[in-house]
Amino acid sequence: MADTTSRTSEEGHVGRRTVLKGVLGAGVAAGALTGLADRGNASVGGGDADERGVEHGWGKVADAFRANFTGTHGEVGAAVSVYVGGRPVVNLWDGLADREANRPWRKNTIVQVASTTKGATAICAHMLVQRGELDLDAPVARYWPEFGAAGKDRIPVRWLLSHQAGLPIVDGPLTFEQACAWHPVIRALEAQRPLWQPGTEHVYHSHTYGFLVGEVVRRISGKSLGRFFAEEVAAPLGLRAWIGLPEKQEKRVAQLHYAAPFSVEELIAGLIATTGLDADTITAWVNAVWGPGSVQARAGELGGAFANTSTYHTTRAWRAAEFPAANMLADARSVARMYAATVSDVDGVRLLDPSTVERMTVVQTDRTPMHGLPPGLNVPADRSFNMSLGFWRACPPMPMVGPGSFGHPGSGGSIGFADPDAGVGFGYVTNLWNFRPDDPRASNLAKAVRTCLG
Repeated sequence: MADTTSRTSEEGHVGRRTVLKGVLGAGVAAGALTGLADRGNASVGGGDADERGVEHGWGKVADAFRANFTGTHGEVGAAVSVYVGGRPVVNLWDGLADREANRPWRKNTIVQVASTTKGATAICAHMLVQRGELDLDAPVARYWPEFGAAGKDRIPVRWLLSHQAGLPIVDGPLTFEQACAWHPVIRALEAQRPLWQPGTEHVYHSHTYGFLVGEVVRRISGKSLGRFFAEEVAAPLGLRAWIGLPEKQEKRVAQLHYAAPFSVEELIAGLIATTGLDADTITAWVNAVWGPGSVQARAGELGGAFANTSTYHTTRAWRAAEFPAANMLADARSVARMYAATVSDVDGVRLLDPSTVERMTVVQTDRTPMHGLPPGLNVPADRSFNMSLGFWRACPPMPMVGPGSFGHPGSGGSIGFADPDAGVGFGYVTNLWNFRPDDPRASNLAKAVRTCLG
């Protein structure tokens, strides 16, 4: 949870000098953000994907984006992008990249997207599967022999991608500098014994996911995950996205702001609202999985390396390192374009074929219970952690745009996803980090996309 209270000022509510000019026209008076209907929308279809605009028929997404800057949502700076059939139909950004400095959010502004990074990492792994270089059912030790120590010799690759390997924490102690160096974390994971019999339970591997999957990619390709992503995903698609940010891109980075903190009672109420589960189940789940000293709480600390988020999230060292579970910096257009290329041809580039997508999106966590739950407590996967091989699947807490949707959210509010049936690629990024489970900003945008799809 955030421990920093932030309240949007009148000036920072919506970057009034640049508010949706590409949609409404440069002559619109400041503050005239009323009903972005389809009439008057600028077309971006077939044009420069970097241009701000909304194609005819997609005005409701612009309405939802505008609404996020008003009322209790209080967006500071954000961007949303939607591709359909490989073409951009929505590309919007607005607000402030830095509220204190009054720096506007521009088309090349990038921001940390937290665990939305995990989807990019999974795409890299599945590209190797598609090439026949990685077998999901082979032991991890085939590619990474040292991993087989401490009873891990039979863990298949698919359990890394589906958070079932029993390695959500690092015993430590690790420093932040050691985490940035990569290999100390790898050595610790090699020596560590799983917390449970692998394949029999699951729990979210907050940070270790990136090291585990990233090391497999490195052993096969000879490239770090960040380099693989840069050369084989970002470069062919022309993305503004990095896992390991070059120093020359620092000037583009949006400053993070934090929504007001909230109580455990509010957390429970939000989970009840989003999951549809009863209060007793939610309360037991929260206490067991997220309580002080829980495995999930320890997973976020990475053996002490990330114990104090306020000291590293804003540092150059954090952004320069490669943390393939957590530190991609990107704009919304790049997230949407990446996901679009998993289900469509995007300017001659397609990352994954339909058979790969079909195999990688089969839910895995409905087969095993969540680690740490009290005996007899049933928390269904589609109400809690509906995970396939590296991607969340559409479910009531995260409906995306259809039952076939897959993607990954990020702590704070960002999300990227694709839908193979509708040919959709979607990206939403924000610098107002809100950790409430009932934060409506992304879900309202996705709902608007569903409406526009008809």
